[in-house]
Amino acid sequence: MDTPPLTPELLIAAYAQGIFPMDVEGQIQWFSPDPRAIIPLDGFHASRNLRQTYRSGRFEVRFDTCFEDVIRQCARRQEGTWISKEIVDAYTALYELGFAHSVECWHGGELAGGLYGVALGGAFFGESMFHRKTDASKIALLALVERMKERGFTLLDIQFLTPHLTRFGAVEIPRRQYLIRLQAALKVFKCSIC
Repeated sequence: MDTPPLTPELLIAAYAQGIFPMDVEGQIQWFSPDPRAIIPLDGFHASRNLRQTYRSGRFEVRFDTCFEDVIRQCARRQEGTWISKEIVDAYTALYELGFAHSVECWHGGELAGGLYGVALGGAFFGESMFHRKTDASKIALLALVERMKERGFTLLDIQFLTPHLTRFGAVEIPRRQYLIRLQAALKVFKCSIC
């Protein structure tokens, strides 16, 4: 059975139900993990050194200035990535409609790191991050959390728990609890991350 094309409408409907796609060996598959990983915004932890770097101006943080570059760098960061051309094209289309976003760290006029994800209501679904310079992706995450707090977001979904994200306060919650939080976040006024 052929899977339907990854249209923006399909992606939005899936995210609103707590489902996201990944390319697994050339085939789009859909996931809704149990447990689900999130970073509670009030429990986000950044080290003193990272906050100093953030405030120092060493990196210039921008939002949505080079989305396609960010997603392509995320795809290149490892062999056998789940970010296929179909994923890149679909999320770029979602970006053009204002639902996908990138947070970029620039250093010396060059893209040094960043992340991308999807925003619906008061939820941000983090997809992937990359760095070319030390701390660049961490600064992008810190900037995202600060922006989410400023704009009234309530849920930062990171899908799967990793040791790297645990250092920032990431936790796993049961899918049932996640879906309750998601529905509450979707009822928040239409938020813009930019």
